[in-house]
Amino acid sequence: MTASESKSKEGLATQRCYDRQAAFYDLIDLPVELAVFKRLRRRLWSDVRGALVLEIGVGTGKNVRHYPEGTRALAVDISPRMLRRAARRARRLHGNVDMVLADIQHLPFRDGAFDTAVGTFVFCSVPDPVSGLKEVRRVIQDAGRVHLLEHVRAGNPVIGSLMDLANPISVRLSGANINRDTVSNVAKADIALDSVESHGLGLLKLIRGSPRLACQARETATAVTGIDAKCGT
Repeated sequence: MTASESKSKEGLATQRCYDRQAAFYDLIDLPVELAVFKRLRRRLWSDVRGALVLEIGVGTGKNVRHYPEGTRALAVDISPRMLRRAARRARRLHGNVDMVLADIQHLPFRDGAFDTAVGTFVFCSVPDPVSGLKEVRRVIQDAGRVHLLEHVRAGNPVIGSLMDLANPISVRLSGANINRDTVSNVAKADIALDSVESHGLGLLKLIRGSPRLACQARETATAVTGIDAKCGT
Protein backbone atom coordinates (compact mmCIF):
# COMPACT_ATOMS: atom_id res chain seq x y z
CA MET A 1 0.00 0.00 0.00
CA THR A 2 1.37 3.42 -0.97
CA ALA A 3 1.50 6.36 1.45
CA SER A 4 -1.34 8.12 -0.42
CA GLU A 5 -3.50 4.97 -0.32
CA SER A 6 -2.84 4.65 3.41
CA LYS A 7 -3.87 8.28 3.99
CA SER A 8 -7.00 7.76 1.89
CA LYS A 9 -7.92 4.69 3.94
CA GLU A 10 -7.37 6.58 7.21
CA GLY A 11 -9.48 9.48 5.94
CA LEU A 12 -12.32 7.11 5.05
CA ALA A 13 -12.15 5.57 8.53
CA THR A 14 -12.38 9.05 10.08
CA GLN A 15 -15.37 9.90 7.87
CA ARG A 16 -17.23 6.75 8.86
CA CYS A 17 -16.44 7.29 12.54
CA TYR A 18 -17.99 10.77 12.59
CA ASP A 19 -20.90 9.76 10.36
CA ARG A 20 -21.79 7.19 13.04
CA GLN A 21 -21.61 9.83 15.79
CA ALA A 22 -23.44 12.65 14.01
CA ALA A 23 -26.94 11.94 15.36
CA PHE A 24 -25.92 12.00 19.04
CA TYR A 25 -22.66 13.99 18.97
CA ASP A 26 -24.12 17.20 20.45
CA LEU A 27 -25.94 15.31 23.19
CA ILE A 28 -22.79 13.54 24.37
CA ASP A 29 -20.82 16.79 24.39
CA LEU A 30 -23.55 18.89 26.02
CA PRO A 31 -22.30 18.92 29.67
CA VAL A 32 -18.72 19.94 28.82
CA GLU A 33 -19.98 22.26 26.07
CA LEU A 34 -22.07 24.23 28.55
CA ALA A 35 -19.47 24.14 31.33
CA VAL A 36 -16.31 24.97 29.35
CA PHE A 37 -16.29 24.81 25.56
CA LYS A 38 -18.97 27.42 24.84
CA ARG A 39 -17.03 30.12 26.69
CA LEU A 40 -13.77 29.21 24.96
CA ARG A 41 -15.41 29.18 21.52
CA ARG A 42 -16.64 32.70 22.18
CA ARG A 43 -13.16 33.79 23.23
CA LEU A 44 -11.55 32.20 20.17
CA TRP A 45 -13.92 33.82 17.70
CA SER A 46 -13.81 37.25 19.36
CA ASP A 47 -10.46 37.91 17.67
CA VAL A 48 -11.31 36.52 14.23
CA ARG A 49 -11.09 39.02 11.38
CA GLY A 50 -11.13 38.81 7.59
CA ALA A 51 -13.47 39.09 4.64
CA LEU A 52 -13.30 35.36 3.84
CA VAL A 53 -13.00 32.90 6.73
CA LEU A 54 -12.46 29.15 6.46
CA GLU A 55 -13.78 26.98 9.27
CA ILE A 56 -12.01 23.64 9.26
CA GLY A 57 -13.81 20.65 10.74
CA VAL A 58 -17.15 22.41 11.17
CA GLY A 59 -18.73 19.29 12.70
CA THR A 60 -22.37 19.93 13.61
CA GLY A 61 -21.91 23.69 13.33
CA LYS A 62 -21.44 24.72 16.96
CA ASN A 63 -19.29 27.68 15.93
CA VAL A 64 -21.74 29.13 13.41
CA ARG A 65 -23.35 31.42 15.98
CA HIS A 66 -19.93 33.02 16.56
CA TYR A 67 -19.16 33.92 12.93
CA PRO A 68 -18.33 37.65 12.75
CA GLU A 69 -21.00 39.86 11.22
CA GLY A 70 -20.29 40.86 7.64
CA THR A 71 -17.86 37.99 7.14
CA ARG A 72 -18.28 35.44 4.39
CA ALA A 73 -17.64 32.00 5.83
CA LEU A 74 -16.89 28.69 4.16
CA ALA A 75 -16.88 25.53 6.24
CA VAL A 76 -15.44 22.09 5.54
CA ASP A 77 -15.81 18.68 7.13
CA ILE A 78 -14.95 15.13 6.16
CA SER A 79 -18.28 13.71 7.40
CA PRO A 80 -21.36 14.17 5.16
CA ARG A 81 -23.74 13.61 8.07
CA MET A 82 -21.97 16.15 10.27
CA LEU A 83 -21.98 18.61 7.37
CA ARG A 84 -25.74 18.24 6.87
CA ARG A 85 -26.36 19.06 10.52
CA ALA A 86 -24.04 22.06 10.29
CA ALA A 87 -25.87 23.31 7.19
CA ARG A 88 -29.23 23.15 8.98
CA ARG A 89 -27.82 25.04 11.95
CA ALA A 90 -26.21 27.63 9.68
CA ARG A 91 -29.49 28.33 7.86
CA ARG A 92 -31.20 28.85 11.20
CA LEU A 93 -28.55 31.03 12.85
CA HIS A 94 -26.47 32.76 10.21
CA GLY A 95 -28.17 32.48 6.85
CA ASN A 96 -26.41 30.51 4.15
CA VAL A 97 -22.85 29.36 4.78
CA ASP A 98 -20.99 27.54 2.03
CA MET A 99 -20.46 23.95 3.18
CA VAL A 100 -17.85 21.79 1.45
CA LEU A 101 -17.23 18.07 1.93
CA ALA A 102 -13.44 17.78 2.13
CA ASP A 103 -10.52 16.09 3.84
CA ILE A 104 -8.42 18.70 5.62
CA GLN A 105 -5.30 16.85 4.45
CA HIS A 106 -6.30 17.59 0.83
CA LEU A 107 -8.20 20.89 0.75
CA PRO A 108 -9.76 21.71 -2.65
CA PHE A 109 -8.79 25.39 -2.61
CA ARG A 110 -6.10 27.46 -4.29
CA ASP A 111 -3.08 28.80 -2.41
CA GLY A 112 -3.84 31.89 -0.31
CA ALA A 113 -7.60 31.71 -0.91
CA PHE A 114 -8.63 32.74 2.63
CA ASP A 115 -7.90 35.56 5.05
CA THR A 116 -8.32 33.45 8.17
CA ALA A 117 -8.76 29.82 9.23
CA VAL A 118 -10.50 28.73 12.42
CA GLY A 119 -10.88 25.27 13.93
CA THR A 120 -12.09 23.84 17.23
CA PHE A 121 -11.20 20.33 18.39
CA VAL A 122 -10.16 19.24 14.90
CA PHE A 123 -6.56 18.05 14.92
CA CYS A 124 -7.17 15.34 17.50
CA SER A 125 -8.92 13.36 14.75
CA VAL A 126 -6.90 14.20 11.62
CA PRO A 127 -4.81 11.10 10.74
CA ASP A 128 -1.74 13.21 9.85
CA PRO A 129 -2.14 16.47 11.81
CA VAL A 130 1.00 18.16 10.46
CA SER A 131 -0.09 17.42 6.90
CA GLY A 132 -3.50 18.92 7.67
CA LEU A 133 -1.97 22.01 9.25
CA LYS A 134 0.31 22.48 6.23
CA GLU A 135 -2.78 22.45 4.02
CA VAL A 136 -4.37 25.11 6.23
CA ARG A 137 -1.20 27.17 5.98
CA ARG A 138 -1.24 26.77 2.18
CA VAL A 139 -4.76 28.12 1.70
CA ILE A 140 -4.27 31.09 4.06
CA GLN A 141 -2.75 34.33 2.85
CA ASP A 142 0.72 35.12 4.21
CA ALA A 143 -0.79 38.08 6.06
CA GLY A 144 -3.61 35.92 7.45
CA ARG A 145 -4.21 34.27 10.82
CA VAL A 146 -4.92 30.80 12.11
CA HIS A 147 -7.06 30.39 15.24
CA LEU A 148 -7.36 26.99 16.95
CA LEU A 149 -8.93 25.59 20.10
CA GLU A 150 -7.62 22.08 20.79
CA HIS A 151 -7.36 19.55 23.58
CA VAL A 152 -3.83 18.23 24.05
CA ARG A 153 -1.67 15.83 26.03
CA ALA A 154 -1.19 16.90 29.65
CA GLY A 155 2.13 18.48 30.57
CA ASN A 156 2.16 16.54 33.84
CA PRO A 157 4.23 13.39 33.16
CA VAL A 158 1.99 11.07 35.18
CA ILE A 159 -1.26 12.32 33.66
CA GLY A 160 0.36 12.43 30.23
CA SER A 161 1.41 8.78 30.53
CA LEU A 162 -2.12 7.79 31.56
CA MET A 163 -3.47 9.64 28.53
CA ASP A 164 -1.03 7.72 26.33
CA LEU A 165 -2.35 4.44 27.74
CA ALA A 166 -5.98 5.50 27.26
CA ASN A 167 -5.48 6.92 23.78
CA PRO A 168 -6.12 3.71 21.78
CA ILE A 169 -9.47 3.32 23.56
CA SER A 170 -10.39 6.94 22.87
CA VAL A 171 -9.52 6.60 19.18
CA ARG A 172 -11.56 3.42 18.87
CA LEU A 173 -14.62 4.86 20.62
CA SER A 174 -14.65 8.44 19.35
CA GLY A 175 -11.96 8.88 16.70
CA ALA A 176 -10.17 11.44 18.88
CA ASN A 177 -6.52 11.23 19.94
CA ILE A 178 -6.24 12.64 23.46
CA ASN A 179 -2.44 12.80 23.62
CA ARG A 180 -1.37 15.04 20.75
CA ASP A 181 1.03 17.99 21.02
CA THR A 182 -0.87 20.31 18.70
CA VAL A 183 1.15 23.38 19.68
CA SER A 184 4.33 21.75 18.37
CA ASN A 185 2.49 20.48 15.30
CA VAL A 186 1.41 24.03 14.42
CA ALA A 187 5.04 25.16 14.47
CA LYS A 188 6.09 22.15 12.36
CA ALA A 189 3.56 23.25 9.73
CA ASP A 190 5.37 26.57 9.21
CA ILE A 191 2.83 28.60 11.18
CA ALA A 192 4.48 30.92 13.70
CA LEU A 193 2.85 30.94 17.13
CA ASP A 194 1.52 34.37 18.06
CA SER A 195 0.02 33.25 21.36
CA VAL A 196 -0.94 30.11 23.25
CA GLU A 197 -3.42 30.20 26.13
CA SER A 198 -3.83 27.26 28.50
CA HIS A 199 -7.21 26.37 29.95
CA GLY A 200 -8.70 23.42 31.80
CA LEU A 201 -5.56 22.49 33.76
CA GLY A 202 -3.50 22.79 30.59
CA LEU A 203 -5.54 20.20 28.67
CA LEU A 204 -7.08 22.84 26.40
CA LYS A 205 -5.03 25.22 24.27
CA LEU A 206 -6.23 28.35 22.49
CA ILE A 207 -3.67 28.85 19.72
CA ARG A 208 -3.22 31.82 17.40
CA GLY A 209 -0.68 31.72 14.60
CA SER A 210 0.60 33.71 11.63
CA PRO A 211 2.01 32.31 8.39
CA ARG A 212 3.69 35.68 7.71
CA LEU A 213 5.96 35.48 10.76
CA ALA A 214 7.05 31.98 9.80
CA CYS A 215 7.80 33.21 6.29
CA GLN A 216 9.91 36.06 7.61
CA ALA A 217 11.85 33.65 9.82
CA ARG A 218 12.58 31.36 6.89
CA GLU A 219 13.64 34.22 4.66
CA THR A 220 15.98 35.46 7.39
CA ALA A 221 17.45 31.97 7.66
CA THR A 222 18.02 31.95 3.91
CA ALA A 223 19.84 35.28 4.07
CA VAL A 224 22.06 34.12 6.93
CA THR A 225 22.85 30.58 5.77
CA GLY A 226 22.60 30.92 2.02
CA ILE A 227 20.35 27.85 1.96
CA ASP A 228 17.13 28.44 0.04
CA ALA A 229 14.16 28.28 2.43
CA LYS A 230 11.47 30.20 0.61
CA CYS A 231 8.09 30.80 2.18
CA GLY A 232 5.66 27.96 1.64
CA THR A 233 8.32 25.40 0.66
